[in-house]
Amino acid sequence: MRSLIRRRLLWCVGLLLRPWSWSATRVGAPHRILVVKPDHMGDVLLLTPALQALRAQLPEAHISVLVGPWAASLLAGSPLVDHLHTCAFPGFTRQERMGLLQPYWLLLTTAARITLAGYDVALIARDDHWWGALLTALARIPRRIGFAVPEVAPFLTMQLPYALGAHVAAQNLELVAALTGVEPAPYPMQLTITPAARVWAEERLGSVQGRLVAIHPGAGGQAKLWLAERWIAVAHALEEAGSCVVLTGGPGEAALVATIGAALRRPIIVTDAPSLVHLGALFRCCQMVLGVDSGPLHVAVAVGVPTLALFGPGNVGRFGPWGDPGRQVVIRSGLWCSPCGVLEHCPRGTAPSECMALIPSDAVIQRATALLEVTQSPV
Repeated sequence: MRSLIRRRLLWCVGLLLRPWSWSATRVGAPHRILVVKPDHMGDVLLLTPALQALRAQLPEAHISVLVGPWAASLLAGSPLVDHLHTCAFPGFTRQERMGLLQPYWLLLTTAARITLAGYDVALIARDDHWWGALLTALARIPRRIGFAVPEVAPFLTMQLPYALGAHVAAQNLELVAALTGVEPAPYPMQLTITPAARVWAEERLGSVQGRLVAIHPGAGGQAKLWLAERWIAVAHALEEAGSCVVLTGGPGEAALVATIGAALRRPIIVTDAPSLVHLGALFRCCQMVLGVDSGPLHVAVAVGVPTLALFGPGNVGRFGPWGDPGRQVVIRSGLWCSPCGVLEHCPRGTAPSECMALIPSDAVIQRATALLEVTQSPV
């Protein structure tokens, strides 16, 4: 009922805005494009194939991206983007909820700021993000392209068919095709590694000899985590096979990494990477990266490293690795209720999540060993 009420309210707002926000509709080649992407790290990296397509097909256009401040470092310095705007999108901050009026004040002030930039096209690069679509309508961007999700549609000038379950990277490429009229190639993800990040990674790894394999066991949602003792079993097997294990972690993951590292012989532990770009530079020195469904695993894919990812509640079809399945391997338990999409806790109350607990360490060791055998040394 609450969803239906919100949907009807948004349709009413869309009807009220239509004479005002549609009055400047223009046609022709776009000159200034704004891409709205409120999501977190992995999803922002999944936007980069579409940004490559935009740059290739509209080389003279000015391309800006509106992202959360948590993801800005992933696109800072990228040749795919001319300008970055940031906005602490409500519902994506992973902090306490805003007050009742704060999201709408942020909406108005951000729209005013975007209006001054004079964009002629907006691409809403999250299919259900009505807040971002409304923002671009308030900013009077003449052409607004997105998907025909009921809450979003009232604020769009072009609605694309919404295919439930489509991969988000493929959806982003559909937006580019709708704008340019050309079906883009399935570009890979891209992450620009800075010289400073490369130097930092080399210094952290020191003079380690032999094959490096990274394990990133943490994730943004508790329901996505695998058991620490199973990571220890996998790491022991990698060490026995002659690999040096690099354990990485982000904010709040140091305790998990320390627990795993304490059981190993000589792990390299990195929990203080200044940014995901630095972490990407570190991963690029490794022959393989293992972990759960997380942003850092997408970082590894984006820098061209083979990965092995464990998926439970997350939807592989929509958010899985964007790359060669022979190099980007996914393991799932196949539990009947997976994927449920609930990432913070198991809806059935299992802890750890049953869909993750049912993935055996032997299966991960076997797939990791096979992946190491068929992949070449890192670039």
